[in-house]
Amino acid sequence: MGSKEVGRRDFLKYGISLVGTGVLGSQLVYPLDPVYAQTEKKGKIKDPIRIGAQATLSGPFGGYGQFMKMGAQLAVDEINSSGGILGSKVEIEFRDEELKPDVAAKNARYFVDDWGADFLTGLDASSSALGVGAIMGELDRVLIVTHGATEKLTENLVYKQGIKQIFRISVPVYQDGIAAAIVAKDFPAKRWVTIGADYEYGHTAWNFFKATLKKLRPDVEFVEEAWAKFLTSDFGAHITKVMAANPDGIYSTQWAGEAVTLIKQAKLFGVFDKIQTWMTPMGAAMDVLEGLGKEYPEKAWVTCRYWFQYPDTPENKAFVARFYKRWNKYPHYVSETTYSAIYAIKAAVEKAGTLSTPEVIKALEGMTLMTPAGKRYIRPEDHQAVYQVPWGRITHNPEYPFPTLTDLKVIPAEEYFRKPPFVEA
Repeated sequence: MGSKEVGRRDFLKYGISLVGTGVLGSQLVYPLDPVYAQTEKKGKIKDPIRIGAQATLSGPFGGYGQFMKMGAQLAVDEINSSGGILGSKVEIEFRDEELKPDVAAKNARYFVDDWGADFLTGLDASSSALGVGAIMGELDRVLIVTHGATEKLTENLVYKQGIKQIFRISVPVYQDGIAAAIVAKDFPAKRWVTIGADYEYGHTAWNFFKATLKKLRPDVEFVEEAWAKFLTSDFGAHITKVMAANPDGIYSTQWAGEAVTLIKQAKLFGVFDKIQTWMTPMGAAMDVLEGLGKEYPEKAWVTCRYWFQYPDTPENKAFVARFYKRWNKYPHYVSETTYSAIYAIKAAVEKAGTLSTPEVIKALEGMTLMTPAGKRYIRPEDHQAVYQVPWGRITHNPEYPFPTLTDLKVIPAEEYFRKPPFVEA
């Protein structure tokens, strides 16, 4: 039996394949073979390898952290049960970032200075990702962000400021704003409003959405904005304000529990009987789907950073099956992104043969990984992983205990990912 056949079978049991160093879409060169790697290089790196992870573990957004921990633990357990990384076991510790950049930066310093972390990962809030990213040159560890979506992380900190220790494996706000506009251009809606999250993510996503949609559909109008502060629980005034503008479409950047609350309140106000389209970029997150259940209107168009039914590949199906067997839940997008981040660390260390930060950076730059979400190409210029995630319309499928997506719109990543030198939108 050839090594290629063994590698594919092993992937379907656990793991991620390394696809070489070409552009997205390159052919499979070889799968990771931990047995071979350990034979050649065992004993050359420390044991255990420590990964410091941060997530939102408390409050109304705490579900994200729990799902992130599930994905991370699944990856760590799989790697350790198959021999570790170059023969070394992996340890992971989580801390609550509390969606506060100062807390996240303090946690990062603890991980490196006190706990002895070799790598950092996670981070939900864009502000936290920026706060930690700003000190990564000083801490000199590779950080792989698995959620925080601001484009400023990779465009500014990596590409413009040269903080090469930062990587991001999840799709950035391009998914939320630019891809959303490409989908929205085909809707009849002309008059758009936003009920937006009043912080970095919400403003950036809305700005990308407006700029892109106006280029694609010069006839559209953006007629009102209602900005909701973090932890808003009563959206009545925001709904009333935007509905007074007689919109055709509503674009909302609330996520997690706030998205659930907003959509429930919008239904009480009869909003979905009066508009043509509702778009919520993070509305396909598993916690939102579970939180709304049968109340989720089928007029809503949503996406996330990984959808468990896409792509339709053996690798993704195997991951979903393993995740469900372990946790009795379907994977949230942060489950997959964090799972894939840990396997990216494994791939980079095995390629570099060392934990040296400069060498691991070189190994990650230009790497293509076959992951549950599909092929991810890590751009060397800005360290952003490039892959595509579908948008879709909410539907209620009796095969699942939560709403799912239909009418999927898959846009090639090259069509909506911004590229260096990152001119202003």
